[in-house]
Amino acid sequence: MLRTALIALLPLTFAAAQSAQAPRAWGQNPNGMHVYIWAGLKSHLAGQHDYPQFLADWSKILTDHGAIVDGALHPPSAADLEHTDVVIIYKGDAGYLTGPDNSALMSYIKRGGGLVSLHDSLCGPDPAYLATLLGGAKKHGEVNFTLDAPIHYTVVDSSNPIMKDMSDITIWDEAFFKMIWAKDPAIHVLANVTIPKTRWTEGHTGEVVPQIWTYEHTLPGGQPARAFVFMQGHTYADFANYQVQRTLLRGIAWAANRPVDELINYVPPPRPTRPGGFPPPPPSGAQ
Repeated sequence: MLRTALIALLPLTFAAAQSAQAPRAWGQNPNGMHVYIWAGLKSHLAGQHDYPQFLADWSKILTDHGAIVDGALHPPSAADLEHTDVVIIYKGDAGYLTGPDNSALMSYIKRGGGLVSLHDSLCGPDPAYLATLLGGAKKHGEVNFTLDAPIHYTVVDSSNPIMKDMSDITIWDEAFFKMIWAKDPAIHVLANVTIPKTRWTEGHTGEVVPQIWTYEHTLPGGQPARAFVFMQGHTYADFANYQVQRTLLRGIAWAANRPVDELINYVPPPRPTRPGGFPPPPPSGAQ
């Protein structure tokens, strides 16, 4: 009888356990902006286009700066986007998104969701369409890149708060040209690059092309939305550059329609201690 009664209680016990909310990990900000990182599989040579490493590294960086972070190596679903403030895209050729995933992203943008596009995420088969979401895009399959080259930024709008820590620096990366631009509205340029001479840039060497910009737009029937674009990231190590990293943190916050310095200025709570000043023990079962 006792065994039968205990078995009968098991579903109730399991349901109660499911309904109990797991404790939040120490250091997470419950009031932070919600960020989804849409990354892709690793491509190119070592140290280049390391999309999975970005997902791992920037999940930590953004959490340390007060964001609530989710992400995957696949596009966000409608459920993923339900509470998301900004989607960061770092993968090749995001312009090929179709079907339900594309519908979910369009619904998200229509309700004012922000986008951040890094490097070749703005590449696809229909750059004119993608430019309506990001302000600019490039066509897949065209030679529209410098490949490895010195990329020298000329800051166009030094008064913009996103560019507070960015100067006219040179990084070793890749710049894009032969861009398709949105016209109405147009992008707001933050930094240009003069295309350097490489084996790939014949006929385009010396062109001045925006590489960092913001874009504000409204899809038909939607709410105003924002996109921030940083076209470098071919060389993965450039994401650790102090000026680049702080510019990205501000651009992410701006695209999320939050205060530009929200991530930069976040101060994590003090680590809890036990009497005597020792940190608390690790959770049961932790190594």
